[in-house]
Amino acid sequence: MLRSENVPQKWIDSVFFYIIIATIVGARLGHVFFYGWEYYSQNPSEIFKVWHGGLASHGGTLGILIAIIFYSKLVSKRSMLWILDRIVVPTALVAMFIRLGNLMNSEIYGVQTSLPWGFIFERNGETVVKHPTQLYEALSYLLSFVILTYMYWKTRAKNKEGLIFGLFFMFIFGARFFIEFIKEDQEAFEAGMALNMGQWLSIPFVLGGLFLVIRALKTSGKNLQKQIIQSADFKVGFFIVILNCFFIL
Repeated sequence: MLRSENVPQKWIDSVFFYIIIATIVGARLGHVFFYGWEYYSQNPSEIFKVWHGGLASHGGTLGILIAIIFYSKLVSKRSMLWILDRIVVPTALVAMFIRLGNLMNSEIYGVQTSLPWGFIFERNGETVVKHPTQLYEALSYLLSFVILTYMYWKTRAKNKEGLIFGLFFMFIFGARFFIEFIKEDQEAFEAGMALNMGQWLSIPFVLGGLFLVIRALKTSGKNLQKQIIQSADFKVGFFIVILNCFFIL
């Protein structure tokens, strides 16, 4: 994607290292502070033992956002939203593979179900059928990847700064929010909560995504209907109409 826009090779190499480091550090600290602070505050040396497990996607996302601030200032010298609109497209696919990894590890699954596609997670000591919520999320993220890829290559969405990034937040964390209703609690403190930690952490990302989408549409032109009439590209017009309908609903 970046090469198709004639971006310098240095920018491409740098963003890879920034994201890898930020994802690992952010995901680990997210787990420590959001889910296990009571334990890690008493055992600080365990924070560094990533191989013992414990990573949080919300923390990884925050880590990447912080890394992109430095990347934009030190490397690209362009807006944060410019690079975020591009890196979130493959990130949606990465999120799918992460959830498939959770499935293989028999972790982060759902409550009991009678549906025919339920799993018995014997590896984790389960004897009843549970929702394979890892697959639900993986399929949601795959669909997000397909939609965002289409928008980048086949529409003018990449020219509306923040639009793809905002939709990514809404798709990924919106799906996460609803699927959490049929997940088992990940931590003991979540028992009895109307919304679990994953849902509370998802709400700001969804709202932030909605803000970015509205901002992108407004800054790209106040009269969207005029764009549809004047546009020589029917697909762009159709895309704008769908978004209008989405916000009206």
